[in-house]
Amino acid sequence: MTDKYERQMKKGVLDMLVLRLLEQDAKYGYQLIQELKEKSAETFCLKDGTLYPILYRLEEDGFIAGRWSEAKGRQVPRKYYEITPLGQNALFEINAVWQRISGGISKIMED
Repeated sequence: MTDKYERQMKKGVLDMLVLRLLEQDAKYGYQLIQELKEKSAETFCLKDGTLYPILYRLEEDGFIAGRWSEAKGRQVPRKYYEITPLGQNALFEINAVWQRISGGISKIMED
């Protein structure tokens, strides 16, 4: 039963986390999956099928922009994503909402 609640809670913060990682540097999909896993101490272990719809939605909303790299030697072209100014503003607003919600939750759970 806890898996169900864990998935629901994680789903609500993935956009914010992806924007935060892209705020630091442009990254491609697999790189984002690895960083989410490593930086969260394996709390966020995403599959391609979870991450790419998020990236497509953020790109459609204008929060990130994708660009293809050129193939070098044996390396295949990769699509790198970077945060846009609109995405920076969205991240700031989403983070403010997250701080308010998580603070409210903490107050209730600590009673």
